[in-house]
Amino acid sequence: MIRLFAALPVPFEIGERLSRRQQGIPRARWRDLEQLHITLRFFGEVSETVAADIDAALSVAATPPFDLNLEGVGSFGEGDDIGAVWAGVGESEPLRRLAARCDTAARRCGLQPDKRLYRPHVTLAYLRRPPPDRVAAWIAGHNLLKSPTWRATWFGLYSSWLGSDGSRYDLEREYPLF
Repeated sequence: MIRLFAALPVPFEIGERLSRRQQGIPRARWRDLEQLHITLRFFGEVSETVAADIDAALSVAATPPFDLNLEGVGSFGEGDDIGAVWAGVGESEPLRRLAARCDTAARRCGLQPDKRLYRPHVTLAYLRRPPPDRVAAWIAGHNLLKSPTWRATWFGLYSSWLGSDGSRYDLEREYPLF
């Protein structure tokens, strides 16, 4: 079994700008630059056979290249149950189209449709029972985030490996946007 997801990588120069914001919340597990991404579709734990099917389905899911930027920040959860802080992605119809194609690829491989509303973001940190006032202060201090625009020219299939210090992501395949 292998845990997989499809995602767009965050360019290094955008990640560097985000890394300067990765402080100020106690017990936060800040993500490394090379781990920053915009998830298109989480597939979960799948067999090697299904993984191969997903790879084949994603190879024909591409859209033309498109521009993206990050806008604003937020968190998932409330009060003592805040689990992550993130940077938002500016509205992008091509991004939503690519995410929908990744979901269609998953369904063609026998996976259930994702029931959650697609909310594109870059997870900056996972949190364990953070002080809610510190998270609120962090959000207030960074809520005007707006990154430079960059061009998405490929997306990838990533494996996710859970460890005691969080997840590690490995790029398994690249799919060009054309």
